[in-house]
Amino acid sequence: MKKAGFLFLIILQFSCSSQFISKINGVSFVASREEASQKHVEAVLEVFADHAAVMPFGFIRNLDSPEIIFDTDRQWYGETTQGAKQYIELLRENRLNIMLKPQLWVWRGEFTGDLKMNSEEDWKILEDSYEAFILTYARLAQETRVELFCIGTELEEFVKARPQYWNSLIGKIREVYKGKLTYAANWDEYKRTPFWPLLDYVGIDAYFPLSEERTPSVDILKEGWKPWKSRIEEVAKESGKPILFTEYGYRSMDYTAKKPWLVDRNEENVNLEGQVNAKKAIFEEFWGEDWFAGGFVWKWFLNHDRAGGEQDNRFTPQNKPAEEVIRLFYRTF
Repeated sequence: MKKAGFLFLIILQFSCSSQFISKINGVSFVASREEASQKHVEAVLEVFADHAAVMPFGFIRNLDSPEIIFDTDRQWYGETTQGAKQYIELLRENRLNIMLKPQLWVWRGEFTGDLKMNSEEDWKILEDSYEAFILTYARLAQETRVELFCIGTELEEFVKARPQYWNSLIGKIREVYKGKLTYAANWDEYKRTPFWPLLDYVGIDAYFPLSEERTPSVDILKEGWKPWKSRIEEVAKESGKPILFTEYGYRSMDYTAKKPWLVDRNEENVNLEGQVNAKKAIFEEFWGEDWFAGGFVWKWFLNHDRAGGEQDNRFTPQNKPAEEVIRLFYRTF
C-alpha cells in the first residue's frame, strides 16, 4: 500500500509538470471461446481503461498461401464477426471506446510480416481475400460505430510489394467506414510504411529493444527509449499524425526489454519487477507528450480471475504488480 501511494505521488508530480492531455488508455481485449459478460468487463473498468481493442481473426495456412479463412464455425466465438459484435456492444454499454482490430494468424505462429506471394496470380488471390476480410469488419465497425478501425497488423512484405493495392483498399474502407483509421506497424516497420498520409494515426506495435539487463531499472529503460523516441517523434512531425501504440507490453520474465516481441513459450524465470519497470518507463516517456495519442496494453484476457498471476511469465499484466502500475497511470491520464 505504501509503495502504491508513493508511486501515485510520483505520477501526480509527473502529470502536473507536463501538459495534461487526455490519452487513449486501452487494453487489447483477447478473443475467447465464450461470450463476454459484465464480469469480464468489470476488471477492465477497474484499471481505468477507457478504450478496448476487439480483435477478430483470419487464418492463413502458411506464408505463401493466398487464401484467408475467416468467420467460420470452427473458430473461437470471439474471433468471428458475431463474437466481435457481442464484445463491442457489451463494452459500449460500459462506456468504453473501441478499436476494431481484425488480425491475421499464420498457422504455427509464423510472422505475418513475412507474408509474401510467389506469383502475380497468388498476389491477386491474396488481395481479393484480404479485401473481403477487412471490408467485412469495416462494415461491422460502421454498424457498431466504433471510434477507430485498424486496417492491418504487421504486414510489411504485403504492404511493400503492393503499394497501389493498399492505397486503393484504404479508399474502399473509407467508403464503408466513417470513423478514424490506423494501421499497426511493427516496431521496425513503421518508418517505411508508405500510407500514413491516408490514415488518422500512425500505429506502432511498440516492442522496441531497450536493454540487455536481466532486470533493468526505470532509468536504464528510459535511457534505452531515447533514440527510438526521437525517431518516433520525427515521424509524428513529418506525417502530421499523432502516434498510437496499437500494442505495447512486456513479459514478466528476465530480460523482458531485450527482445520484447518474443512470444515463444520459453523457460525464462518469472520476473515481475522487470515488467513493472518497463511499464513505468513507457508511461513516463510517452504519456505526457502532445504528439502521442496513447495505446493498448498487450494483452487482457476475459477471465480475469484465471489470467496471469505471479507465477506467469507471459505478457498479460493481470493479477501481477504491473496491473497496479497501469491502474495508477490510467487513472492519472
